[in-house]
Amino acid sequence: MKLSENEIRKITYETIEELGTNVSQEVIKEAVRKKIESMDNFTFAKNNESSGRVILTSFGLNKPGIVAAITTALGNFNCDIQDLSQRIIGDFFTIIMIIDISTSQKDLKEIQDEMRKTAEELNIKIYLQHEDVFRFMHRI
Repeated sequence: MKLSENEIRKITYETIEELGTNVSQEVIKEAVRKKIESMDNFTFAKNNESSGRVILTSFGLNKPGIVAAITTALGNFNCDIQDLSQRIIGDFFTIIMIIDISTSQKDLKEIQDEMRKTAEELNIKIYLQHEDVFRFMHRI
């Protein structure tokens, strides 16, 4: 059985109510972990299981060809862009993408290195971070 983010959040709030707010975060985390482990048919996901998705954020001075260069590079790595948001404010742009890299021949580190080169050529910033980092940051 897998728990949703909301279910984990609910268990966490219940645990805080039981223990009170004067206990340390580590005590709360341990109590939540024990509650979840005691549930029938539950197992934590193995560390090597992941969604295969990354979050790309990019920003800088706007000029023609930025989106084309980023998407071409990702296409060359056989990455699938699942969502894209772009905003131009004055002379500046921001881009946020959700990208599936599970079909790529390259791993996240290699894609990050290649995107760093693309960013340098365009004189912009590009950051790639695994989606799981965001998920686990906001769990508890």
